[in-house]
Amino acid sequence: MSETHWVYGIHAVDALLQRQPNRIEELWLQQGRNDQRMQDIQQHAKQLGVRCRTVAREELDEQAEGNHQGVMAKTKPAQTLRDRDLKELLDATEHQPLLLILDGVTDPHNLGACLRTADAAGVDAVIAPKDNSAPLNGTVRKVACGAAEVIPYIQVTNLARTMKDIQERGIWITGTAGEAEQSVYDADLKGAVALVMGAEGKGMRRLTRENCDFLVKLPMAGSVSSLNVSVATGVCLFEIVRQRM
Repeated sequence: MSETHWVYGIHAVDALLQRQPNRIEELWLQQGRNDQRMQDIQQHAKQLGVRCRTVAREELDEQAEGNHQGVMAKTKPAQTLRDRDLKELLDATEHQPLLLILDGVTDPHNLGACLRTADAAGVDAVIAPKDNSAPLNGTVRKVACGAAEVIPYIQVTNLARTMKDIQERGIWITGTAGEAEQSVYDADLKGAVALVMGAEGKGMRRLTRENCDFLVKLPMAGSVSSLNVSVATGVCLFEIVRQRM
């Protein structure tokens, strides 16, 4: 018997319909909610042949662990992607790609928060080494609030080799390190970019750092030496978003 997951929220469900509709077993829509966004989702689902069910808000409240916004998708679990999936994704990407590389992030809460932020910032894929990284488990999915179901999470065998392959595609790799001389706010991050975030405390591994094109830092004005990795990821990603706008 296959494991069932719930994806909820208008943005997450809409993204799932666009990217992975074959994973949706059934769509739950809140009874009495008939605004334009809900109509668009329902119409899209019917075009794709996805079964829809109208339910009371109480049923949605009971299943969701967050704000469901009146829509939930009952889905098959997402699969962790591998090296070849990254190549296929980049081959199919027609815009300037934005990638997030997580080196040694083993805490599932941090991974879930990074995935959620990455999805909000328009990241094309999140990349991590297969070893010494958090798996895509239930805790990650819960913290990610639907983002784990729609954003590609790619675990690669050899991160250093993957970084070189990324560079060969004309994507600049920007690493984050406290000892960097340049602030993230002074760096040019408008083109094709892969942002590397290291584990809390240890930061990036030596080989990962050596394979970055350049390093940036977050200016720290207080007494603490660093931020939580998911918070730092959000600050850096949205500086990239700001520059691209």
